[in-house]
Amino acid sequence: MTALVACLTTGKGTWGHVSRIIEEMELDQIFLITNEFGQKNFNHKKPVQFIIIDNTKQIKELVQDIKDAIEDKICGTEVALNLISGTGKEHMAIIAAIIQSGLGFRLVVLTKDGVIEI
Repeated sequence: MTALVACLTTGKGTWGHVSRIIEEMELDQIFLITNEFGQKNFNHKKPVQFIIIDNTKQIKELVQDIKDAIEDKICGTEVALNLISGTGKEHMAIIAAIIQSGLGFRLVVLTKDGVIEI
């Protein structure tokens, strides 16, 4: 079973990148960490679970919000992780929440040859 955790906030062209990863990977669960704008405007055929964050919060609060949202919901011991979209603050919070939840992660990225693990 593969769960994808991806940041989906800012960065030119990054939503298309995340969308293609979702299309090309065999996924059992998809968690998109985004804001209210992302939740309202990102559409995909596969079922997606949105984790809404408030980037104005302190990083410790973001970590806790993400951890609360994923803990006990992810099947397995690791996730496929994509951080192409978003800010460093968001990325740090996501990584910390995954680690604090006892999960491992594999970094996945879209290339001209398809989705690969890096």
